[in-house]
Amino acid sequence: MTTLNSVRLLEQPLPRPRRDPTGYASARVLEALLEALLALRFLEEGYTRNAAGKAFQAWRALTGALLALERDRILESLRTEEERRWLEEKGIPRVPSSRLKPLARLVEEAGYKDYTHYTSTALDLHDYQYHGPDPSGDMSKYPDPEEAARDVTSILAKLTRIVEEHAKPKLEQAGKWTREHREALEILKQKLRRA
Repeated sequence: MTTLNSVRLLEQPLPRPRRDPTGYASARVLEALLEALLALRFLEEGYTRNAAGKAFQAWRALTGALLALERDRILESLRTEEERRWLEEKGIPRVPSSRLKPLARLVEEAGYKDYTHYTSTALDLHDYQYHGPDPSGDMSKYPDPEEAARDVTSILAKLTRIVEEHAKPKLEQAGKWTREHREALEILKQKLRRA
């Protein structure tokens, strides 16, 4: 896994996204990477429902990071002051699950292709975490653990690409990409190649 220091960093209070959006994004990206590693670990051990939950948490953390990194562009695109206030006070800091799809749409409109599609998959995995496999499709979209495991791997691969291609360069430019980020990303890429 990664260093104990990485885990300790996650236990620190988050920077306030209004005051330090890049610091907040940096913390959320590290959280996303570590949650993704836990998801893969659970998959390796056969705990598909737990893996689905961790994959969802990783995607949610990534969404918060991207909202913070693209905050100015997204705020300009919003029509009302009420929408802007909600985004800054609740959307970015809390990333509520109940509003994840509209938040994902904002991320996609800021230039992240297919983000809403992958967010829908993350929400399906969130349901699977609670309901498990359901061949009838009434409680879960996944008839068996293997289908869920494929989506866990798929969403984590997309998360890895987004971090590497978008978040990492922005955080490096701001001096907020750390050794912990680098190590976690490298381990995640190695594990995904073997998955």
